[in-house]
Amino acid sequence: MKTDAQLQQDVSAELKWEPSIHAARIGVEVKDGVVTLAGQVDSYSEKWNAERAAQRVSGVKAMATELKVHLTGLTQRTDGDIARAVENVLEWNSLVPADAVKVMVEGGWVTLTGDVSWQYQKQAAADGIRSLSGVIGVHDKISIKPTVTVGAVKSDIEAALKRGAAADAKKISVQIDGSDVTLSGTVHSWAEREMATNAAWGTPGVRRVVDKISLAY
Repeated sequence: MKTDAQLQQDVSAELKWEPSIHAARIGVEVKDGVVTLAGQVDSYSEKWNAERAAQRVSGVKAMATELKVHLTGLTQRTDGDIARAVENVLEWNSLVPADAVKVMVEGGWVTLTGDVSWQYQKQAAADGIRSLSGVIGVHDKISIKPTVTVGAVKSDIEAALKRGAAADAKKISVQIDGSDVTLSGTVHSWAEREMATNAAWGTPGVRRVVDKISLAY
């Protein structure tokens, strides 16, 4: 186990190794494995990169950030300018569904809200705006709420049964109520029944599966 002194040395070295960071302006304190970063950086992306660099170091139990983003005259933007830039980035980002994410900017802090179907879409929205001039922080409040459809659940079940060399899923009925899925019908073995329910659980957006499938020997 590393001592606090060793951990401080390793974190400082990792910050110096990261080319996107001005490590000389960042102080590192360590107590009981908890790392505190303090100082001043020129952009939110530099702050983000510093935090990620410190977290990469083995032995870091937790981290506190006291880094302040100080924008110079060349990087300062009005909230209106930032909002328009963020909207443009989201519009051009092919990973983010159109009109799914709403933007609010206050004092350089960007708040993202809305619903998307996948984690990668949520991550893409936040990743795309961290390096924008004028941004000093990002509140990511995007929710992941996939849309559940009968067709998607049915096709997943059919694919699972086909992979297992089992009977097809034509005898399985799928009903959707919000994010709840109810399966009914008949199969010829416990294995087929388990494959059907597992496939339903594996469909994006499903929060609950009600199994009413019967066995027909």
